[in-house]
Amino acid sequence: MNQNAIDRKFESYLRSRSLKLTPQRRRIFERAFATHQHFSAETLYAWMAEEDGPRVSRATVYRTLALLEEGGFVESLDTGGELVYEHILGHGHHDHLICVDCGRIAEFREPRIEELQEQAARDKGFTLLSHSLRLMGRCGACARSAASDR
Repeated sequence: MNQNAIDRKFESYLRSRSLKLTPQRRRIFERAFATHQHFSAETLYAWMAEEDGPRVSRATVYRTLALLEEGGFVESLDTGGELVYEHILGHGHHDHLICVDCGRIAEFREPRIEELQEQAARDKGFTLLSHSLRLMGRCGACARSAASDR
């Protein structure tokens, strides 16, 4: 999906909720889609404070992220300590590996896992609509550091 289509979809979503596309909402939306990294609401707020443009309050960041998530523009991921977001339109489904020490997030796709999850749902009589898989562990650097501390 190209950026113009995503923009139109966001504007349409706001109209359906009787909300306006304010300069602040536009800034937050554009910044969220300008990055390919996972970000927290606080990180997004910091980006807004550092960059030129209409002033954006912390509350507006949190409310706009909630709108973006409700509308299916971003997804949140609980990393076990902080909620982070990523934009999802135009990106295929993927799962996450999360380092419990440094917070690093690695994305991966594994068709065998996907098939097993779909089969498990069918076996239980479920129609799978969506799912999220997050694997918690230590990244290579943190595992090496933990091993050297022993």
